[in-house]
Amino acid sequence: MIKDIEFPKIENVAVAVVNENIGLPDEEWNVYLINQNISPLTGVLVNSKGYGELKNEPKKTSNMRHFFEEVKPLSFVKVEMLPNELFELTNEFWVSFYLDGKLYDKKYIFLANTINNQNTINLPILNKPGVFHP
Repeated sequence: MIKDIEFPKIENVAVAVVNENIGLPDEEWNVYLINQNISPLTGVLVNSKGYGELKNEPKKTSNMRHFFEEVKPLSFVKVEMLPNELFELTNEFWVSFYLDGKLYDKKYIFLANTINNQNTINLPILNKPGVFHP
């Protein structure tokens, strides 16, 4: 039964969006997966998509899937580049991985118009400013 399935809470794993060229005319925003655990994440799958409205028209992006065999402890991996025109959409990153033999998964959702320089903080592990979703 579904009530018998354990859904462990994810801690110390985050998704962040970083502007690599702050203050320059050619902004480049990248998505990172951050592992703040002292154990590696293995079999990591990240599914990303965007959805919402642009100019009063429904808009959906393609689903992108990324696989990482391992994300080392206290480290990060670059997932993908995120074009500026997608910031007006809700951007969703569904992350699944194994940690210490248990399967975890979580959706990290960045609402429309929340990815911007005003919402950045100094990110753990990366030590760069970015929009953080713990």
